[in-house]
Amino acid sequence: MKFAIPIIACMLALAAPTAPAATPARPQVLVPVKVSPHVYYFHGRSGMADGANQGFMSNAGFVVTRDGVVVFDALGTPALGAAMIKAIRKVTAQPVRRVIVSHFHADHFYGLQAFKAQGAQIWAHEQGRAYLASDMAATRLAQRKEALAPWIDDATRLTGADRWLSFADGKSIAFEMGGVRFRIIDMSGAHAPDDIMLAVDDDKVLFAGDLFFSGRIPFVGEADSRVWLDALERMLALAPQAVIPGHGELSRSPARDIALTRDYLTFLRRVMGDAVADLDAFDDAYGKIDWSAFDKYPAFAQANRLNAYGTYLLMERESLQQKKIPAAPRP
Repeated sequence: MKFAIPIIACMLALAAPTAPAATPARPQVLVPVKVSPHVYYFHGRSGMADGANQGFMSNAGFVVTRDGVVVFDALGTPALGAAMIKAIRKVTAQPVRRVIVSHFHADHFYGLQAFKAQGAQIWAHEQGRAYLASDMAATRLAQRKEALAPWIDDATRLTGADRWLSFADGKSIAFEMGGVRFRIIDMSGAHAPDDIMLAVDDDKVLFAGDLFFSGRIPFVGEADSRVWLDALERMLALAPQAVIPGHGELSRSPARDIALTRDYLTFLRRVMGDAVADLDAFDDAYGKIDWSAFDKYPAFAQANRLNAYGTYLLMERESLQQKKIPAAPRP
């Protein structure tokens, strides 16, 4: 797997505050929100990870069954992972048996080591191995140590999976725990190379990870927006009654709430595709675009230029692929 270093370097620069924010002395107390008979989630704050929010700017959740708890994502620091465990214990005495990772971006998996220390088994997409072995993973950890001290420090470990999931046949992975039926759904290559979702079939609830951003601009970066748009349609085809996004509010009207992410990605592809077709330089094209349909949403200021640049490069690649001359047929 290749990582687009210039784009990710920009992401790291955006994520790092110019000066460390004042850090609260105590770790956060997390309060789970009940979604359905078995499902709860933790709602992270808006904005970038910093000392003020202690890295709590993404969502995670859990499912309580009579034989144990299934967790989806572990938040962005070991302290937040530990806070999740404390909050879960207030809801149920059942142990956390399994943690499923939506994808290996820092705000979703740095809390894994707290769950691992409690004996939980970690499941993740096999594509996540490449990220954990990359130089970029180490670079990201170093940046987080600076931006989120003391919540990320030398004791923080990048924790991998006990079971790396393979979707070679294209099918979802179904399992049952304590009378509750689950499906792990492969969405890799959309937002990240290792995207997965978790459907809680008995409750008709979907944990969507960062494929679904509710009420805010998504972080696109080096994502493949064409694959992402297809993933959104596949998501709606599952007909969930509630979707827990990777960032933003719980959605009980997925078809309506998915529109912002879909419309934004479609707009990026159109305007950046036009720029590539017209041979416009990125800076010239960006300055001419009317962003008024999106510039009032949260995270626009932090993410939009990076998203546009990543899409510009994507549309260049797509244009080159379309112009390739097919090989002559063999005699």
